[in-house]
Amino acid sequence: MSFEQVRSRAAEYLPPEALNLLEAAYCYAAEQHAGQLRKSGEPYIAHPVAAALILTDLRLDQYAIAAAILHDVPEDCGVPLSEIEKRFGSEVARLVDGVTKLSKVTSLAHEGRQPSKSGDDVVQAENLRKMLIAMAEDVRVVLIKLADRLHNMRTLSALPPERQRAIAQETMEIFAPLAGRLGIYQIKWELEDLAFSSLEPEKYRQIADLIAARRAAREQYITRVVKVLQRALEEAEINAEVSGRPKHIYSIYRKMKAYEALGREFADIYDLLAVRILVDTIPDCYHALGVVHNLWHPVPGQFDDYIANPKPSLYQSLHTTVVALEGKPLEVQIRTHEMHRVAEYGIAAHWRYKEGGRKPDLKFEERVAWLRQLLEWQKEVRGAQEFVDSVKTDLFRDQVFVYTPRGEIKDLPAGATPIDFAYRIHTDLGHRCVGAKVNGRLVPLNTPLKNGDIVEIIAPKSSRGPSRDWLNPNLGYVKTSHAREKIRQWFRRQERAENLERGRELLEKELKRLALHKPIEEIARLFKYEKVEDFLVAIGVGEVNPGQIAVKIATTEPRPLTLPTSSKRNGASPNGAVAVMGVGDLVTTMARCCSPVPGDVIVGYITRFRGVTVHRADCPNIRNPAEPERIIRVDWVLRKDQLFPVTVRVEAWDRVGLLHDVTTVIAAENINLTTVITETSDEGTATITMKLETSGIEQLSRVLGKLEAVKGVQAVHREAG
Repeated sequence: MSFEQVRSRAAEYLPPEALNLLEAAYCYAAEQHAGQLRKSGEPYIAHPVAAALILTDLRLDQYAIAAAILHDVPEDCGVPLSEIEKRFGSEVARLVDGVTKLSKVTSLAHEGRQPSKSGDDVVQAENLRKMLIAMAEDVRVVLIKLADRLHNMRTLSALPPERQRAIAQETMEIFAPLAGRLGIYQIKWELEDLAFSSLEPEKYRQIADLIAARRAAREQYITRVVKVLQRALEEAEINAEVSGRPKHIYSIYRKMKAYEALGREFADIYDLLAVRILVDTIPDCYHALGVVHNLWHPVPGQFDDYIANPKPSLYQSLHTTVVALEGKPLEVQIRTHEMHRVAEYGIAAHWRYKEGGRKPDLKFEERVAWLRQLLEWQKEVRGAQEFVDSVKTDLFRDQVFVYTPRGEIKDLPAGATPIDFAYRIHTDLGHRCVGAKVNGRLVPLNTPLKNGDIVEIIAPKSSRGPSRDWLNPNLGYVKTSHAREKIRQWFRRQERAENLERGRELLEKELKRLALHKPIEEIARLFKYEKVEDFLVAIGVGEVNPGQIAVKIATTEPRPLTLPTSSKRNGASPNGAVAVMGVGDLVTTMARCCSPVPGDVIVGYITRFRGVTVHRADCPNIRNPAEPERIIRVDWVLRKDQLFPVTVRVEAWDRVGLLHDVTTVIAAENINLTTVITETSDEGTATITMKLETSGIEQLSRVLGKLEAVKGVQAVHREAG
């Protein structure tokens, strides 16, 4: 990697005087980094030069490229920013400063740590917020950061394995999706493949070997397809460039996972064979599509028009899959040369300056409008981890495009509901929402929206406000952080005393439902609240969801030091489920009187003939034992495949289909239902008592929440045995 390559590529599109700035930046950076080496052993200057070379591929201006060359000088060489400004001007200095401020974004990964602790969450959230703000102010800062990360990923093998994984994980979660949201797929795909090779090296090699094994046959086939297509397009008098389109390993891996779920194999994946057609104009795109469909039969349901409906990144193209030569499925992408440039370089393709004023073009402004809107929403988000999660949801998830009754298009994250749509239109409309019509039909408010849906919100002029159920993640009413935060703000404005009382009711209901007897003070401390009242208010306004309690308890259970030998008799604990402290290897049996599950506080009782019986700590059968020395400490030891029996009681109004709806919810959670007893009364009520096999309190809480939402259900709770 040499500066001459940077200079040569930059000379293809920059004026000669701009190259002088790059030359000066390189000479100064080389002087400052003299004697510094990377972990790989190469001179340090090779890294900023490589980042600059990536930016020349994106056709960025001389200021951004110079800043990429200089971006590590202030931090690694102790040079003040004022010196950069004095030598290279205010614009380069501002970009270098922006990249330097973002250097902490990767601090967790560079230390080889995952952001698991609350303090780490705060650091990651604040750094992510800084990156988004920097991007909104000048997108070139983040483009330089992406180039910096891409070269670091290319040379990741020089780092210790633990740091490789941490950096790769962060790349997969933050930087690759960010490149995709900016439309820079050239960088997104490479970042994904490089991260995948570090995170899942065996799977990466397997797919690479599968692709390599069929490469010769695939290339021969694509060559034949290209010739046939080129001839047909020439006969239709369409000036077109036809070529094979390479598939990226991580995208193939994602396809394979989806196909495995459907019981299909690697060879069935539609778009392993793919070609791209580049034409001059938009009418030529549709004309070429007609030629392709006349030549080969299209596969039903495999056509997308991203020209009429561009992606949020402004990506435009026609995608179709046809049954081509030898009956093999073939994906065809059709776009103009300009669309292809935008698809490869994304937001960088619109970074053009007007003469004299240096203002970005209108398409650029359109591209970053979503970002500025997102930043406005994120100002309202309070928690650090919630901010990180919400950005990943609202910014990086796939999008769906839906329409208002007036034909205005709105983009939302995949899985968004009519409530999310209502809050996207206006906060007041969300607060007043009582129902929704999708394509003219009434639907439940937790219905996921699909591309092309026409959504009409039913909202009276006056309303009592949103429902707290909307904040329950188990019920699926709200997916976007924007809607969730607006709902919480509404509840925060209610009286503190009312929120306190409501929070107490919700907490007591959840503890009763799960049959948990943990002190409220102890639960509040798990959520980092010193005062119980503040904790209850947080529940009342929706900042803490009752469903999170089970998750928190399950994830803070102590882990044991030893493993016992367990019995295989009926009623014995699953192998390795419980550890007995300080007694040696003993058979352990789950007490049927209280049926403990992971997440419960448990104790052991040494029996005379059956080893240790494991009870919940609040079980009345051991509350006042005659021989207290028989009570011993036990703890959970869990494997992913372990299941525990628990009895659940559902009370509801009797109706046709009630049992079907209840068992459908249980089946959807992949929970085994071993026993069902249904009793009805003359008053029209029904009681369903079921024995389930769950993985613990967390899963139990989730399924109880969903059962409570079944039509006609009045109460759901866990039975003692």
